[in-house]
Amino acid sequence: MPEKITVAVVFGGRSSEHAISCVTAGSVMAAIDPDRYEVLPVGIARDGRWVLARDERLAITDGALPEVSGDGPALALPFDPDAAGLVAIEPHEIPRALGKVDVVLPLLHGPYGEDGTIQGMLELAGLRYVGAGVLASAVGMDKAFMKLVWQAQGLPVGPYVIITDREWRLERERKLDEVKQLGWPVFVKPARAGSSMGISKVSRAEDLIPAIEAAREHDPKLIIEAAVEGVEVECGVLEGVGDGPNEASLPAEIVMIGEHDFYDFETKYLDGTSRLEIPASLPAEVVERLRATAVRAFDALGCEGLARVDFFVTPEHELVLNEINTMPGFTPTSAFPQMWAATGLEYSELVDRLLQTALHRSLGLR
Repeated sequence: MPEKITVAVVFGGRSSEHAISCVTAGSVMAAIDPDRYEVLPVGIARDGRWVLARDERLAITDGALPEVSGDGPALALPFDPDAAGLVAIEPHEIPRALGKVDVVLPLLHGPYGEDGTIQGMLELAGLRYVGAGVLASAVGMDKAFMKLVWQAQGLPVGPYVIITDREWRLERERKLDEVKQLGWPVFVKPARAGSSMGISKVSRAEDLIPAIEAAREHDPKLIIEAAVEGVEVECGVLEGVGDGPNEASLPAEIVMIGEHDFYDFETKYLDGTSRLEIPASLPAEVVERLRATAVRAFDALGCEGLARVDFFVTPEHELVLNEINTMPGFTPTSAFPQMWAATGLEYSELVDRLLQTALHRSLGLR
């Protein structure tokens, strides 16, 4: 029998998206072919401790979100490119190598994982990994720089204002005036968070400061965006096989059900007040233009592996880029795997393609 490929699946992490990362990992590990791959589950507790996480609950149960307990043996990277593995560190015992790791699947969302930090660490350790590299991950995580890159490439983005921590402390009135010039409503967002964490829709000037303070609990840097009239549509992008072109999935339209008027955390994961319409109910020409623009947005940031690109489509069928997610959720209700299933690539095949793409990627500068 051929030797199995060892995959270190890393999940949890220090960001506010810890629980969603755990749910993603549970779904992905269940889909990995056990005849081809040996899975090494690596959990990162909320305090940043790396542990061997073999018995964690990785699903939302009765509304309770999962998390990495941090009770397993502590793990460390040896930072020896020749070792290409992980080391278990237990109290009063000699550290022991867990064997060679062929590829790392970092299923981390948000800061300290999706933002280039773990990617840089894996580069230093000489390990192949799934997904975007250091720069693309960092730019994709920071909505301010993401939009600057897209604008430089001539891609369509809506009006926005950035507020840094320093500006909020020292130039508050000036920044509030800039936001008010966008018109109402606006969306207040942490610049470096996902899963709709900390987002508020603000329709009145008196609600703006409370929304900003709520977003600052997640990130001291904010982006405030003018509302765009239209439907919200998402599109998955995969790195091409071999030297083949990068590919876009059929797009998904987000359809709201009930009282929620935007796609927030509860709507996405907890209360079932949204659904995905795949393919989106758009004319064929608009769908093809949207898929091509999604690939352009992916290429503009230098992404690798995968990404989900989010759009608004106006009533006149103009496209407005919202954001990119370089490690989109893989939960059972997540758009990314559903879009690819509708395009003809089922969940297990999708996971396998991501692993194989990473395994064939060269180490070092690319």
